[in-house]
Amino acid sequence: MKRYPSPWRQSLWLLVLLGSQAWANWQEALPGAQIIGAGEFRMYGFDVYNARLWSAGPPLASDRPFALELIYQRSISRDDLVQASVNEIKRLAGASVSAEQLAAWQAQMQQSFIDVQAGTRITGVYLPGQGARFFVGQQLQHEVKDPQFARAFFNIWLDPRTRNPELRQQLLGIAKP
Repeated sequence: MKRYPSPWRQSLWLLVLLGSQAWANWQEALPGAQIIGAGEFRMYGFDVYNARLWSAGPPLASDRPFALELIYQRSISRDDLVQASVNEIKRLAGASVSAEQLAAWQAQMQQSFIDVQAGTRITGVYLPGQGARFFVGQQLQHEVKDPQFARAFFNIWLDPRTRNPELRQQLLGIAKP
């Protein structure tokens, strides 16, 4: 005998599906966003990723959200992405971030990132005063509700002391790729 879901169960599933579509793509957090700048990150002569900075207003205004989109050109493990991010946050933040805080952020990044291959797109959305959301493709992967983490993470690319000042200038629209 074939069982059919009850109307209540069907309604519940519909709500679950609709709820999972909340923030189904990063553009919903940035209505009217446009590309501010774009560039490539290369290491030892190899293409690593293409980057684009999106904003609906002036770039890097402290009260405006923005998105940093990375389109990977090669395979990189989640663990390597997380470790590189932790190392850069530690380098830029210095003693202002404790070892315990870095460990907590590392755990958040483990949930936010995936193993990437050529063509994988990860977009981080900076939400002032709230934190950050990370999307893989158009799907929300993880949300980190920690404004201090969000600032520290996006500083990897946007702080004047970044390891790649040329890419920073390209992302900010100051220099052309």
